[in-house]
Amino acid sequence: MSAAHLAQKIQQFESPTPITWKQYLVDGYLHEWEGEMEKVFSPMGPISAEGKIQRHYLGEAPTLNEEVGLTALAAAKKAYNNGRGLWPTASASERISAMETFLEIMKTKREEVSTLLMWEIAKNKSSAYKEFDRTVDYIEDTLEEYKELQRRGSKVGRNGAVISQVRRGPLGVVLCLGPYNYPLNETFCLLIPSVLMGNTIVFKPAKYGVLLLTPLMEAFQKAFPPGVINIVFGRGRTLAGPIMKTGDVDVLALIGNSKSSNALVAQHPKPNRLRQVLGLEAKNPGIVFEDANIDLAVKQCVNGSLSYNGQRCTALKLIFVHKNIISEFIEKFSKAVDKLVLNHPATDAELTPLPEKNKVEQMQAYVDDAKAKGAKVMNSNAGRVSETAFFPAVLYPVTRDMRIYHEEQFGPVVPIVEYEDLEDPMNSIAQSDYGQQCSLFSDNDATIAYAVDNMVNQVCRVNINVACQRGPDYLPFTGRKDSAVATLSVHDALRSFSIRTVVAAGSDQKELVGRVISGGESKWMTTDYLL
Repeated sequence: MSAAHLAQKIQQFESPTPITWKQYLVDGYLHEWEGEMEKVFSPMGPISAEGKIQRHYLGEAPTLNEEVGLTALAAAKKAYNNGRGLWPTASASERISAMETFLEIMKTKREEVSTLLMWEIAKNKSSAYKEFDRTVDYIEDTLEEYKELQRRGSKVGRNGAVISQVRRGPLGVVLCLGPYNYPLNETFCLLIPSVLMGNTIVFKPAKYGVLLLTPLMEAFQKAFPPGVINIVFGRGRTLAGPIMKTGDVDVLALIGNSKSSNALVAQHPKPNRLRQVLGLEAKNPGIVFEDANIDLAVKQCVNGSLSYNGQRCTALKLIFVHKNIISEFIEKFSKAVDKLVLNHPATDAELTPLPEKNKVEQMQAYVDDAKAKGAKVMNSNAGRVSETAFFPAVLYPVTRDMRIYHEEQFGPVVPIVEYEDLEDPMNSIAQSDYGQQCSLFSDNDATIAYAVDNMVNQVCRVNINVACQRGPDYLPFTGRKDSAVATLSVHDALRSFSIRTVVAAGSDQKELVGRVISGGESKWMTTDYLL
């Protein structure tokens, strides 16, 4: 699709009314900001006579300063109060009630949030609504898992001369930094379990996907006690760095890049006391074996590498194909890619514009580097469409000396590597800095058995004849090496944001323990069973 054609399509859709959002949430109040503001533009817009894209203006959000960031941290610290605050000592029922209040308000914001997901980060219509709905489901499922966790903790055990009760308690103040590609779902996969476990939060949205969180600000304010959740807008260097330097952050919860997380952790004066819950970059490989169903492999590899334009940590970012089938695979794969439609998100097109600044130039740089070192662009429609739109490029043959072989492209460029000896891709994956997932394509049970046994100690999820993916949310989501720290899922996230705590007494104290429990004055020492 040409730039002019894309612009013509985009002009058919009226952008939402611009939002001037000046508020931030600290200590239970929505404060007004009168300082610097950041203008927010959509990656969509008409093309000018000079050939420049005129991106739709969506509004503006605060660019808060260091002082406000530290004020938010102080509010979270006060609310936690060294574990003695109202929220960390609240009963499970009180925390559940607050989260249910938030959820009921959130459900009324579906249209606003989903529309902004489309316009702000160019997520296609069905994916935008799906992200919202999946997040609602995630909160409901996490509430149920939290209840089950509390039920298990209600048991009092006795082993020999020791009576004990084991529960999970909060860790402290959490700095939460979400990603732009799933600014609602993945952010809430950090925030929701963290706050349910009794932690207090300072949350800064990603650079892209800021306005779509503003419809939920009032819900956060109404549902949770002052200081439990504090939301600030602005630049990471201005806000996150100074917050970490104080040493008052107990947990860094971040989905993003390992360089960013390393830089933040390095600023903490006592990193040994800092719990890290990190979802980081990946270079997930696909291996297409000689005995694979090629049509199935092509379908899954196209979806896996180019869903949301490849802007997913779980995307397939390097595809190894056996030399005996590579010609057929590339022909079918390239044709399938060229059939994809690049259009406005509201059309539910498979491909949409790219929200990140200079992303088109970055993708072109990968292509240019690979071509200079011997690769060719195998599909017909590849390349720049406009300043914010890039039609996927299929590169082959890709070799180790090319940047695209090692670096996470996080966009619509698909590198294909030919192999003959299976040890070559196996060794490449073992030597990689990343270890999140891989996909194996074969119809032969012996092939799959061998490959699985070799991959399970390299990555944390092995997918058989299907693309890499995060869900369903009950499965653990993590990675090895530079791809993750800690584990996220409905089950695991509650544990990642808490610590096991024991109350114990000798058997000669059973009458006292019984009186404390039956008296109902302790929120911790209770055998109440949550329904």
